Amino acid sequence: MSTIHETEHRVEVDAPAALVYRMIADVGNWPVVFPPTVHVEHVERGERGERIRIWATANGAVKGWTSRRDLDPGALRVRFRQEVSQPPVAAMGGEWIVEERGPLACAVRLTHDFAAVDDDPAGVEWISAAVERNSTAELASLKAAAESAERRAALTTTFDDVVRVDGAVEDVYDFINEAGLWSRRLPHVATVRLTEDTPGMQLLEMDTRTADGATHTTKSARVCLPHGQIVYKQSVTPALMSVHTGRWRFEEVDGGTVVTSTHTVVLVPEAIPTVLGPEATVDTAKEYVRTALGRNSTATMLAAKAYAEGRRAAVA
Repeated sequence: MSTIHETEHRVEVDAPAALVYRMIADVGNWPVVFPPTVHVEHVERGERGERIRIWATANGAVKGWTSRRDLDPGALRVRFRQEVSQPPVAAMGGEWIVEERGPLACAVRLTHDFAAVDDDPAGVEWISAAVERNSTAELASLKAAAESAERRAALTTTFDDVVRVDGAVEDVYDFINEAGLWSRRLPHVATVRLTEDTPGMQLLEMDTRTADGATHTTKSARVCLPHGQIVYKQSVTPALMSVHTGRWRFEEVDGGTVVTSTHTVVLVPEAIPTVLGPEATVDTAKEYVRTALGRNSTATMLAAKAYAEGRRAAVA
């Protein structure tokens, strides 16, 4: 019988309990709210229960698992239990509990119970460190997001760029998946460092050239799901952004491929005058980010287009 370890973390939030509960219940928005979460997909979805596939960083690695969640909006509780865990985790579950403290205040408790594979002490230590780090980060981010919900919404922007390719969806996907080759394939990428200890779960560090010739470093966790999408989240962002998530989507259409790049960014208002000048506004910053990110994404998609169309022509 495996040893069960239990933890509890809590935070006081100056926001309505119902709002905080909705943020916990809405897993689709977790990558924007919670720093560790990279991507979430619904496997099944009902009014009071759901099965989700979730990918998140833990102690510097990307992990993926499937969980069952039971939603209780009346009691402001969400219970979760991993159905398929990743070593060293043998079992993991817990509960989000929102306790109303008044019309504009609440407390959030996050509990975990877990067991390590073979009760390995090193595994217990690894899991304990990951739960401590992620729970602390998640509760702090939940508090910040809930307490500034309206302002945060005004600082958030999402946009798409689309390219049509007369080539196979597998070839377009492979070009985006093989980010370790980008410094040789893309002129705006100076250097790149890619690790992929588990297939489909990547850590990418990249030095990117800007339009004025400067370079900036970004670090991302990527989840690669052949051949439909690649989702990523930056853990190290440029100064203007507190959050940057993205998605490459690949669709086979009429014998070709439509590839779409989507970015979601949350701006740092204090950085706007420093980066863009004292007259710059939030709208100025949104347009700047949209242009800069869209330029690089479109350049990457056009390079993928040339690669895939070249491969098709070579076998025609």
